[in-house]
Amino acid sequence: MGCEAVALLEVQANVAAIAGLDAMVKAANVRLIHVERRLGGRLVTVVVEGTVSDVTAALEAGRMAAAEVGNVKVCEVIARPHPEVMKFLTTG
Repeated sequence: MGCEAVALLEVQANVAAIAGLDAMVKAANVRLIHVERRLGGRLVTVVVEGTVSDVTAALEAGRMAAAEVGNVKVCEVIARPHPEVMKFLTTG
């Protein structure tokens, strides 16, 4: 059985990513599955998984927290992601 939903939060700077991720995991029952750093950590994407309602709540909390300390570039929820998409998003 696959993942119910994933949320992607892309921000400028590690500090904003950490602030956003902290808010996400505190706001809902989600699990971090991937972190991608580009441009020497100046652009960071965090990916969490959980139920659609949990990842939606987590993403909103993460977006607000990250926006307080940096620039939020992308916020997106993907419900019922295809297994091939999950291969791309999962670390390990």
